[in-house]
Amino acid sequence: MKFFSGIIFALLLGSAIVYGYFKLGYAPVATAAPPMLFEKTFAHMALHAHVDKDAPKTAPFQPTEADLQNGAQLYREHCAVCHGLSDPAKTAIAKGMYPDPPQLLHGKGVTDDTPGETYFKVTNGIRLTGMPAYSDSLSEKERWQISFVLAGADKLPASVQDSLKKPLSVN
Repeated sequence: MKFFSGIIFALLLGSAIVYGYFKLGYAPVATAAPPMLFEKTFAHMALHAHVDKDAPKTAPFQPTEADLQNGAQLYREHCAVCHGLSDPAKTAIAKGMYPDPPQLLHGKGVTDDTPGETYFKVTNGIRLTGMPAYSDSLSEKERWQISFVLAGADKLPASVQDSLKKPLSVN
């Protein structure tokens, strides 16, 4: 009986300590603060499990060059401010974000992800990262077009690559 009482006491004490850690403001919330213990591990574990379970396994169409060109333009308008273009330099917005938004067209990017995985992220966003959901602002076809551009960024037609190399205009 003492053993079970000890386990219950330890669980209650641990819960109270975790609650106090958050309630008393010790948990880092600033983007410049270092991550909490296991924060990245648990966040990545949850994201990958959910994407593996819910991302579309097949795309509803095969992209034409026009689809890729439109996807590149949509990427420039909605994504490049955080995720950059072919130039590896980060924008001022990207420099201030935590976690760092991946530079999707530089280096490996997401070319090893399926279009369905990228579509899931574009559609639903990623909680606690700054990645918004575009399900209410872009059509399903537009979200797929962006996803095809990113999944095939290492083998895009020259015309699409050229549009992704132009610098962003500042409004």
